[in-house]
Amino acid sequence: MPPAKKRKTRATAGAKEQENTNSPEPEPSAAQEVPSSSTLTSEAAPAQAESSTSSASDAAAKAKERSERFKALQARAKTGAQKNLKEATLESQRLATDPNLLASLNRKSAIASHNLLKADTEAAGEDFERKRAWDWTIEESERWDKRLKKKEAHRDDQAFQDYRQDSRKVYKRQIGNLKPDMDRYEKEKMAAVERAAASGGLEIVETDDGELVAVDKDGTFYSTADSTGFVEHKPPKDAVDRLVKDLQQAEDARLKKRKERMGQNGEDGDVTYINEKNKQFNQKLNRFYNKYTAEIRDSFERGTMI
Repeated sequence: MPPAKKRKTRATAGAKEQENTNSPEPEPSAAQEVPSSSTLTSEAAPAQAESSTSSASDAAAKAKERSERFKALQARAKTGAQKNLKEATLESQRLATDPNLLASLNRKSAIASHNLLKADTEAAGEDFERKRAWDWTIEESERWDKRLKKKEAHRDDQAFQDYRQDSRKVYKRQIGNLKPDMDRYEKEKMAAVERAAASGGLEIVETDDGELVAVDKDGTFYSTADSTGFVEHKPPKDAVDRLVKDLQQAEDARLKKRKERMGQNGEDGDVTYINEKNKQFNQKLNRFYNKYTAEIRDSFERGTMI
């Protein structure tokens, strides 16, 4: 018979656990040897040095960039300050100089030069007008003579003659200030010609020299005294705005002249009369009693009169 197995008791199990506890741990092999702290330090040192070098170079580049930007801003501010100082100096000189005085000095200088040249020419026995005309062409001389004649006629036409002449002067001034849009006019004219040619009312004929001539067949293309096609025209917004601006300017000029006229007659204040006799009576009262009633009238105007 085989020997019977021994039963484990609590005493034998405790003895074995004590033996396992007292037995020494196996030493690690050379392959499993833990690296020392000096080895870790030597390996991490180059990485730390490289990172510190890159961060230092980045900081230096950023500092250099900031310095360059700051210098550029300083130069820009200096240039702006110098330019502003120069402009302010020129503006102060321009304001300090009276334009009327400057124009007067220039005119006197031109007159003095003209008289000096005339005296020298006459002393030499030459014709002054002929010598002076050498500096101008025939076209320029004709334009100058025409301008002088027009200026003289305009100066003689300033006095009031009648309302028809006054209206004519206003009309001529408005026509002179009118600036038509020729490009838009040519476009609208070509569009009208094309529409009339497409509808058959206008025929385009080419002459012998190659010029195109528009022939109105039924007489409806060109306007006459009986034409009513203008009522269908719708002006653009800028033309309407220009008309409104012209009317406002005319109204402002009328009110300004009326105010000046009333100021000359002593009527620049409030209208306190109902007819001419009452106006004269009020003026007489103002001459004698205005100095005594000034405070009362000012209180009425301020609304503080009790």
